[in-house]
Amino acid sequence: MHRRVRQVLLVSAVVAASGLVGIIQAPTAHAAALSLQSVVPAPVSVQPATGVTYTLPAAATIQTPTGSPAATAVGTHLADLLRPSTGYALPVTTTSGTPTSGIALLLTGADPSVGTEGYQLDVTAALITIRAQTAAGLFHGAQTLRQLLPAAVEARTVQPGPWEVAGGRIIDYPRYGYRGAMLDVSRHFFGVDVVKRYLDEISQYKINTLHLHLSDDQGWRIVIDAWPRLATVGGSTQVGGGAGGYYTKAQYTDLVNYAAARHITIVPEIDMPGHVNAAQASYAELNCNDTAPPLYTGTSVGFSSLCVGKEITYTFVQQVLTELAALTPGPYLHLGGDEANSTSDADYRTFMNRVQPYVGAVGKTVMGWHQVGQADHSPGRIAQYWGTSTSDADLSAAVSKGAKVVMSPANKAYLDMKYTNQTPLGLTWAGLIEVQTAYNWDPATLLPGVPAGAVLGVEAPLWSETITKLADIEYMAFPRLPALAELAWSPQSARNWDTFKTRLGAQGPRWTAQNINFYRSPQVPWTTPPATGRIEAESYTSQSGVQIVADANAHGGNRVGYIENGDWIGFSGVNPAGKTGFTARVSSGGNGGTLQIRTGSATGPLLGSVAVANTGGWGNYTDVTTTIGTGSGPLYLVFTGTGSLFDIDSFALTGTAPPTTRIEAEAYTAQSGVQIVADANAHGGNRVGYIENGDWIGFSGVNPAGKTGFTARVSSGGNGGTLQIRTGSATGPLLGSVAVANTGGWGNYTDVTTTIGTGSGPLYLVFTGTGSLFDIDSFALT
Repeated sequence: MHRRVRQVLLVSAVVAASGLVGIIQAPTAHAAALSLQSVVPAPVSVQPATGVTYTLPAAATIQTPTGSPAATAVGTHLADLLRPSTGYALPVTTTSGTPTSGIALLLTGADPSVGTEGYQLDVTAALITIRAQTAAGLFHGAQTLRQLLPAAVEARTVQPGPWEVAGGRIIDYPRYGYRGAMLDVSRHFFGVDVVKRYLDEISQYKINTLHLHLSDDQGWRIVIDAWPRLATVGGSTQVGGGAGGYYTKAQYTDLVNYAAARHITIVPEIDMPGHVNAAQASYAELNCNDTAPPLYTGTSVGFSSLCVGKEITYTFVQQVLTELAALTPGPYLHLGGDEANSTSDADYRTFMNRVQPYVGAVGKTVMGWHQVGQADHSPGRIAQYWGTSTSDADLSAAVSKGAKVVMSPANKAYLDMKYTNQTPLGLTWAGLIEVQTAYNWDPATLLPGVPAGAVLGVEAPLWSETITKLADIEYMAFPRLPALAELAWSPQSARNWDTFKTRLGAQGPRWTAQNINFYRSPQVPWTTPPATGRIEAESYTSQSGVQIVADANAHGGNRVGYIENGDWIGFSGVNPAGKTGFTARVSSGGNGGTLQIRTGSATGPLLGSVAVANTGGWGNYTDVTTTIGTGSGPLYLVFTGTGSLFDIDSFALTGTAPPTTRIEAEAYTAQSGVQIVADANAHGGNRVGYIENGDWIGFSGVNPAGKTGFTARVSSGGNGGTLQIRTGSATGPLLGSVAVANTGGWGNYTDVTTTIGTGSGPLYLVFTGTGSLFDIDSFALT
C-alpha cells in the first residue's frame, strides 16, 4: 500500500450521525416492548393487546407437535437463534396437547387465510403461540417473533435482557409465492460459507428462493461428471483474474439442504446459448470452429454463443441439465437466455425450442430471462423480466403463450446498481437505485401489458462484476433487499414509504449485532444510538494525518485509513466517563501496531491500549478489546507502530455514561456542496465550511420530534446568511430559521438561537444567503 498525499478531507460518503456517545443499552424492565407493527415485511393484519406483555423466562421451553420432524426443526432453528443472546437453555420438546407457557409452534388452529406459507402469531402474558398449516409457515412466524424481540437478541454473546414481546395477534401470509434473491457466483466465485451466510441473512425477510447464476463467460461453478473440465478449467478464474472456484456435487447438495432448512429453494442457472465462454474454453468441440477460446476475465457481454448447428451442443446441454436436475429438488432449472447477441434470432429460437423439452424430461420447469419469449412455450414456463422499460415485446410474447413472470426490473431490483454516484461498488447502466427507488413500485402494475395474475413474484438479482467478498454482498443488499422483500410479501395496501423507512431504520441495530455490513442510506431514519454502542471512526471531530476512505468492507462503507505512527483521531462528543471497556473493529497489514485510548488530547492521560496484529491485509477486519481506566473528557485514539499502517472502522465503549446534547455539524449523513475543514477554533477542531447559498447538510439519526428550540455555533464573514431548519429533506417542512450576521470573519464563533415548530423525521440544515459564505461547528436541539 502506498502512502497517499495528505489533503483537506472532502467527505464523499456516509459518516456516523451526531457523534453521540454510543453505549450498549440493554432493555430495561420499564422499556416498552417493540410494536407488533414494527416488522419487515409488514404483516397482513395486526391486532395489539393493550397492556399485555410476554417476558421470556429463563426456564422457557419451545414446544412443537408430536410426530412432526419438520416443525421440530423450526423449533430447533429458533432455539439456536435465541440461546446465545439470552443465555437460556430453551429445550425443544414435543407435545400432543395445547401448551400454556413458553413458546409453542403448532400445525393446527391457524386462521384459514394463512395458506401454505403464512402464520398466526398470538402473544399473551404467559405464552407465545405460532400456528401455521406448514413448517414453512412456522418458520416465517419465527422470523417475525425474532423481530419483535429487542435487537440485542441478535448478539452472539449473552445480553442482560429482559426479553419482552408486546401482546396481540398477527395474521400474515405472502402476496406472492415467489420471493427471490439471485447471487452471481460466476463473475466472482463465492464459497459455500459465504452463500450460507447470505441464506441466513435473506431468510429473516421471508425470502423463499435463491437463484444461483452458476455459469457465465468468466466462470463455470458446478461439477458435471460427463464434462469434468467445465469445473477444473472453466472454473479456474473470474473477473480480473484470480483463482475462481467451483462447487463439488457434495458442496452444492450441502447448500441445497442448508437452504431447505430455511425454507428456501435453490434455483440453479446455466446460461445459454450466450454467456458460455467458460464452457467453450474448456471444450473446443463446443465451438463451431473446434477451437477453444482463451479464458475470459473481463466484463463485456454478448460475444459468445454455443454452436447451434452441432449435435454435440445438444448432448452437452442434455447431460448438464440431467446431472443438475438430479442434485436439485426444487421445481425450476433456469436456462438464462439473455444477451445472446452472437446468436441469430433464428438460431436462438431453434436452440431454445430444442433444449426446453430437456428440462421437462427431467421433471423440472423452465425458467429463463424474458428473452425466452422468442421461443415456443414450454409447460409452466417462467419468464424473468430484467428490463428497464414498462413494456417489452419478448415478455409480452411469453405471457401471451401462457408464461408466468418473475419481476426483476434492473432499474428497481438490481442490487448491483450503485445507490449514489459515490457508492464505492456497483454499476450504473440501469441507473442509481437508492432505497426509496427500490421500494416505491408495484410489481402488479409496473408493466401495463402484463396482467397482475401473471406475476408470480419478485426477485432481487446481485451481479458480481464489482463484488468480491461477503462484505460487498451485504453492503449492496442491505437495506435494499428487505425493501424488495416487502414488495413480494406484504399486501400493496400495507405498503407506505413513510412508515416503511422507520421500520427499516429500526433494523439497523439488528444488522450491526449480526455484523452485517450495510449501507446507512440518508433516506432512512436509522435507530440511534446503535443498540450495540458502535461509534463510526470516521465521525471524528479532530485528526492528525488520517483520511476517510471508502471501503465496502467497513460498516457503512467507510474507514479511517492510511494510519502511520503518531496519527490520531479525536471525538469531542465522546466521553469515556463511567466506561470500563473498549472494543475496536480494525484491519491491518504489515506489522500492525497499537491503539492508545486517551482523553483530553492526543497526549492526554492514557486510559489503556490494545495491540493490533496483521489481520491478513487491509479490508480483513477483526475486533480487538481491552479494559480502560477511569477518565473523563473528549476521547482520543492514538496509533503507534514502527513502519506499519492499519485502518479502523468503528469502536465501542462499554459502561454507563451520560449522553451529550451537542451535535457536531460534520457528523452529517448527507450533504450538498459543503466540506469538512480543520479549524482549531471549532469544538474539536473541525467545522462544516465553504458554505454557499442553497448548500445543506442532513442528519439521518437526528429527529426534532418534541423539540422546541435550536442553537447553533457559527462563524461568518461577508454578508452572513440564514440557517433554515427542515425535516425529511432539504426542501421538506420548514420548522424555523435563524439569521447569521457577520461575526468578524471565519473562525470567530457565536451562538445563534431560535424556536422551532413541531416536526418529525431526519433533520436538515439549509444555508441561504446572497454572495456570502459562512461556517457551522455544532448545534443543539432543546
